[in-house]
Amino acid sequence: MRWTDVDTIAIELVEAHPGVDPLTINFVDLRNWVIALPDFDDDPKHSGEKILEAIQAAWIEELD
Repeated sequence: MRWTDVDTIAIELVEAHPGVDPLTINFVDLRNWVIALPDFDDDPKHSGEKILEAIQAAWIEELD
């Protein structure tokens, strides 16, 4: 899984952190949570605010 797999990452985050409101997570923690996902295999340095915003939006959408 890579940074660009925002929908897959969102699904994994829902499963890894049930009951968490993605709007309450800061981007530092979000980045760390993504990197910690078992299937994540991308360069941690390639994350940025835009990709983290996209992941957060996909996570919110996944919960709806």
